[in-house]
Amino acid sequence: MPKGYLVANIRVNDAEKFQAFSGMAAPAIKKYDGKVLARGPSADRHEGELSGTVMMIEFESKQAAEKFYFSAEYQAAKAVRDTCSDTDLMIIEGAD
Repeated sequence: MPKGYLVANIRVNDAEKFQAFSGMAAPAIKKYDGKVLARGPSADRHEGELSGTVMMIEFESKQAAEKFYFSAEYQAAKAVRDTCSDTDLMIIEGAD
């Protein structure tokens, strides 16, 4: 079964609140067996105008990534994130 990937680009407006989000999200990622593959604001942007912090998390499957995203734990963290950032987020199945 192909892996699942959560990819996000996050533009933080309030660093203090975002720290609270991170503190909530990290245990949820671990609980749902996510593996952070990349994280940080230093992506080399060769096309487009999008800025922010890029995050890529691997899960055992797309279904596992969806289970994480819709979990009570992550939705509580997301509620905090929504108050302090603008986010583009997608979940995709890995290529075979």
